[in-house]
Amino acid sequence: MSSNYYEVLGVDKNATKEEIKSAFRKKARVLHPDVNKAPDAEEKFKELGKAYETLMDDNKRATYDRYGEDGLKDAGFNTQGPFDFGFGGLDEIFSSFFGGGFSPFGSGMGGQDPNAPQDGADLRLDMEITFEEAVFGVEKQITLEHLETCSVCNGTGAKPGTKTVECKTCHGTGRIQQVTRTPLGSFSQISVCHACGGKGKVVESPCENCHGDGRVSADKKITIRIPKGVSTGSKIRIAKEGNAGKNGGSPGDFYVVLFVKEHKEFKRDGFDIYSRLDLTFPQAALGCQVKVKTIDGEEELTVPQGIEHDKVLTLKGKGVFHLGNENKRGDHHFVVKLNPPKNLSKEEKELYTKLMELNCNKKPNENIIDKMKSVLNK
Repeated sequence: MSSNYYEVLGVDKNATKEEIKSAFRKKARVLHPDVNKAPDAEEKFKELGKAYETLMDDNKRATYDRYGEDGLKDAGFNTQGPFDFGFGGLDEIFSSFFGGGFSPFGSGMGGQDPNAPQDGADLRLDMEITFEEAVFGVEKQITLEHLETCSVCNGTGAKPGTKTVECKTCHGTGRIQQVTRTPLGSFSQISVCHACGGKGKVVESPCENCHGDGRVSADKKITIRIPKGVSTGSKIRIAKEGNAGKNGGSPGDFYVVLFVKEHKEFKRDGFDIYSRLDLTFPQAALGCQVKVKTIDGEEELTVPQGIEHDKVLTLKGKGVFHLGNENKRGDHHFVVKLNPPKNLSKEEKELYTKLMELNCNKKPNENIIDKMKSVLNK
């Protein structure tokens, strides 16, 4: 639901720019995530900035007053952020209003000290496996391309024998300060140093192997052990095989997400398997022993006398292994389908006719019998 920007700032709809600016200062002191540790502080601070940015712009304010936030979107104005205040982002405007005193890498705005250890990114591979491989497990060997710590510079990014030196642009602070003139006056803007990326130091001579990054792309062969009983969507985590970290950070992990191909005959439901069992009328009426296909191979199944269409017969312990417990296994269920005979021989027609007569309580209704005979004789 869209917020009312005037209520967010706590001002009247006819408030002047000075009143809006004053209200923003007051609320920003309370909501800035570097001083307010409430879980929703950052979101409220961003909403405050969005309201301020809109109402301080005459065109946006006029559009908002008439059509609301949807009108801003329809007019092509940005309502999602980040916002351009004419003198930097929310951290910079806060610093210029209140004289700084907050970390440029404060956790509240999602910043990070570039010199702190940074964990490497996780990697993902989508892998398709067969129905049988999902049931019984399998080992797959793949070639993984990821970032590894440079063996020449040991991740420093500096050419062996050289060192890092203080950044001349920011004099080791990692920040640069600029004064920007706006219609509201002059504001001091503090931003990350573009020369050193906020580190405060630069590599004197970059490593030729990794070009100063500290990491290089490399291929690595990995054996993936897929356990019994996995299903589509199952994830396998291989620890520390993702991209290498920076500044001594830990490597990321490598995830394999599995997708199981459909089987032509078998369907899976949890740890049970279902398949179709086609029977003739005589087999169903008299009962019999039939050979059936299971995931383990051919098995013998007892069909009881008088089995009906769509009834289910079960072989215990012939389903899918329980994931994480190979001693437990599901069942295989066979759904009975009765198939009417086709292309009957003369002898078969006579036998089926006799069978119909016997099933009319030995007092055959001649009209019904004649109709059945005519159908079978076609």
